[in-house]
Amino acid sequence: MARAALLHLLRHRTAAVAAEPLPAFRCLMSSGYSRTPAAGIKWAGFCRHFRFSSRAAVNDVIGNDLANTDSSLAFMEGKERLDPFSIVADELSLIATRLRSMVAAEVPNLASAAEYFFKIGAEGKRFRPTVLLLMATALNVRIPELPPAGVGDNLPTDLRTRQQRIAEITEMIHVASLLHDDVLDDADTRRGVGSLNAVMGNKLAVLAGDFLLSRACLTLASLKNTEVVTLIATVVENLVTGETMQLTTASTKRFSMEYYMQKTYNKTASLMSNSCKSVAILAGHSAEVAKLAFEYGKNLGLAFQLIDDVLDFTGTSASLGKGSLSDIRHGIITAPILFAMEEFPQLRAVVDKGFDNPANVDIALEYLGKSRGIERTKELAMKHANQAAAAIDSLPQSDDEDVMKSRLALVDLTQRVITRNK
Repeated sequence: MARAALLHLLRHRTAAVAAEPLPAFRCLMSSGYSRTPAAGIKWAGFCRHFRFSSRAAVNDVIGNDLANTDSSLAFMEGKERLDPFSIVADELSLIATRLRSMVAAEVPNLASAAEYFFKIGAEGKRFRPTVLLLMATALNVRIPELPPAGVGDNLPTDLRTRQQRIAEITEMIHVASLLHDDVLDDADTRRGVGSLNAVMGNKLAVLAGDFLLSRACLTLASLKNTEVVTLIATVVENLVTGETMQLTTASTKRFSMEYYMQKTYNKTASLMSNSCKSVAILAGHSAEVAKLAFEYGKNLGLAFQLIDDVLDFTGTSASLGKGSLSDIRHGIITAPILFAMEEFPQLRAVVDKGFDNPANVDIALEYLGKSRGIERTKELAMKHANQAAAAIDSLPQSDDEDVMKSRLALVDLTQRVITRNK
């Protein structure tokens, strides 16, 4: 079967999976919450459980009526959807301005390289800062009046500003890891534009990543919290460990789902989980609450990467902002192939040969198309999305409208992660 036909089949089957009912989530509007609606939202009921009836229901989780076949199921009236990104839009703008200032360097070439993915229009969706700002509010920290950009940048003292610093640190570490990954993968594009290594060369891309890590360390030191420093330092260690794990050639490890999930945690979920926990620690929360924040970030990060692995097969280069089939072309074995190998053990011999020969890529895609590899990967992503939502539901109850709204937004993000197509 031609590769184009195989990819079309995989995309069609992915769309079919997305249309199936999604698992139940515990409703945040239990009887212990205030019944006063957040801005723009009308609550028609309160519950402990609700079910998304379809992908359309997921996409309208805030605004459209949900399942109403059981009196214990909550549903929401009104058509105005809650947009997690718009809730923190003003803060995101402030953080973006500060980041552009923080990554400035005296050497022109280094400055251009470090600023490459912080320029207006190239920042991406700023998913991680959005999660962290919502988490800060979800943990009962109100948003203060925002100061002008540049005010108080040296030593943050108020809690919200300190938590914003975690968002800035996380974004710098994330971008640094992208720069280094693109060098290791010899990538040509990133976020729909030429990758930094392709535009300015590998050496400058590596140095720019190192520079961003150093800036992140300086900002981290300004928080003067040793527990948070330890958590973020662990993130950097995990990133290096995960990338090293990905380089392994031992088949016993490459073909292990447990090994793959540990690598995925190190490369993707550690940053989100430890950053969420840092936000809780700065606010002085208990170890139990900090653990819930950690679990949300961990499971959201795992779900995000699992869907990334699906999109590497089912997405297009235009939608992804980078080349599709990137992982398999580099010999990186991800969840869809691992699940397919369980159904078709003969696929292992193909993977062992490597994918320098394009014919082997086509054979692997054919096996994947016959298997439930894509479906099972999405199901695993849904499981982790469920666990992330459950962590938010387990947070101490609050009557504060902003807290409720942010918690709903965090749950909504778990669904956006598993239904996205780019």
